[in-house]
Amino acid sequence: MHVFLTGASGYIGSSVLRALVAHGHDVTAIVRSDEKAQVVRDAGGRAFVEDVTDTEVVERLAHEADAVVHTASAKDVDAAFVRTVLDALTGTPKPFVHTGGIFTFGNSTDISEQSPIDPPAMTSWRGANEAVVRASDVRTTIVAPGIVYGRGAGIPAMFVGDGEHEVRLVGDGSQRWATVHVDDLGELYVLALERAEQDGYVLVATGDNPTVREIAEAGAHGSPIVAESVDASRERLGTAYADALLMHQECSGAHARSAYGWNPTRPSLLEDLADGSYVR
Repeated sequence: MHVFLTGASGYIGSSVLRALVAHGHDVTAIVRSDEKAQVVRDAGGRAFVEDVTDTEVVERLAHEADAVVHTASAKDVDAAFVRTVLDALTGTPKPFVHTGGIFTFGNSTDISEQSPIDPPAMTSWRGANEAVVRASDVRTTIVAPGIVYGRGAGIPAMFVGDGEHEVRLVGDGSQRWATVHVDDLGELYVLALERAEQDGYVLVATGDNPTVREIAEAGAHGSPIVAESVDASRERLGTAYADALLMHQECSGAHARSAYGWNPTRPSLLEDLADGSYVR
């Protein structure tokens, strides 16, 4: 399958690119620089140095491809991109896999695809664009990952210590995070693409929902761990970001397993932090 991919040089997108190539798909990616284009080529994709906000380019590549995967989701990108891709794919069997996020569902100890929407301010912009995707007749799927980790990067890297400097919690660290390894996430995108059915949301989380304190304890490597007040976290991280990270979210990812045959195999976040890719 010839896939038009955005965000191919990013954290999630590069994993999706690797997974697509490994499964025999031909990938064309938009990137913003020659350096990023070379990264895509080295991974086995075809790259064009263009701007994802250029609707003429997006329309042409969507027409030329057999499917579209959008991982470069952003507030200033999605409205025009989604509209252009849906217009290009309407009336065809070509699937469109869009990227959302678990933050959309707010605080919950059992998040599923049927849970009510309650996003924090930081991601509230996603709702209108996702509604357009879900209302379309195109074969669309919105992939909504939990906290993504792996390869020494992602949000959990903020809790990696050096044995000397403080590792600060977000709040008191009692909140739980739904988690997924970036390479297991990449495999789910391929499954969604190949399934090519209209399926609203698919939440991508392994069922490991550690507390923030547990995450810090795994990653501190001898550094002192310091709790802080909500106000202190907001001052340090910014109110919108802190409020998102302060949410308590647990998710099993049951639909991804049962409907897509997804089988996550990578180490858990705590394992990866303790003696995996985050060890410096």
